[in-house]
Amino acid sequence: MKPRLNPYQVAPAAMKAMAALDDQIGKSGLDLSLVALVRIRVSQINGCAFCLHQHAREACAQDESGDRIYLLDAWRDSSLYSDRERAALAWAEVVTILAPGHVPDAVYEEARGQFSEEALVQLTLLVTTVNAWNRFAISFRSVHPVRRHQISPAA
Repeated sequence: MKPRLNPYQVAPAAMKAMAALDDQIGKSGLDLSLVALVRIRVSQINGCAFCLHQHAREACAQDESGDRIYLLDAWRDSSLYSDRERAALAWAEVVTILAPGHVPDAVYEEARGQFSEEALVQLTLLVTTVNAWNRFAISFRSVHPVRRHQISPAA
């Protein structure tokens, strides 16, 4: 895959604004592990290889369990996630995939049971920011780094 353009070079002010959103997430008070899981899950849903690579590496650097990263796509079927994380992941999914019924009341109530109103706003900012980053990376075909030994030889 060949990148289309580098948005940081073409529109630095716009990308600075995006970075400011990320800075706000860092100040949100949300648990870093929860932020990492949400970033990975949203990127899985959107199919953003660049962001998946970045966020999985960041999660590993924060000592996130490999099993929790590997099983994230099947979080509903795993006991590795807390009730708070489950509420955040459910919220992330419905906010990312806006279905015809929009965000169901049951998912909102589950999230409100785990997060204060302010934390829910911060969580929603996280989800929408990851979605925006995914759209930049996918639209402009950002390519994640590959170490030489990670490439399998052609059969």
